[in-house]
Amino acid sequence: MAGRIDRWRWASLALAMLGALDSAYLTWVKVANATAFCSNVGDCDAVNASVYSELFGIPIALFGVGAYLAIAALLALEDRGPTLREWGPLAVFGLALTGTLYSAYLTYVELFVIYAVCPYCVASAVLITGILILAVVRLARRGPVMAVD
Repeated sequence: MAGRIDRWRWASLALAMLGALDSAYLTWVKVANATAFCSNVGDCDAVNASVYSELFGIPIALFGVGAYLAIAALLALEDRGPTLREWGPLAVFGLALTGTLYSAYLTYVELFVIYAVCPYCVASAVLITGILILAVVRLARRGPVMAVD
């Protein structure tokens, strides 16, 4: 079972790195005021120009970069000590759950408020949801974190 959990951890790490790249690209597009390469699929510029693309003046995509890199760091360092080994998977689950819920909100905003969809945002939503699914599987496979007396 340990080999299988390790594969899920590395799969999660790969998804997190892809998510960081996706979010970094969207951050660059926002900061540089560039036109996103959407290849006539969706309307990245409408989404990126909306009031929903920033929080406190900071591009939402930059928060995504931070979240994906935090998840990647937790996954990469998970076997480096007992605390990370024990609590790292739960922290990854918490970050992925938060990211998935926020992505669901942003997807709703794209579909029903802005009436435009950004394929890069959809990719990020799929990646963070994949990380969440893998985190749930990893937690279910390993059992309880600590016994309750």
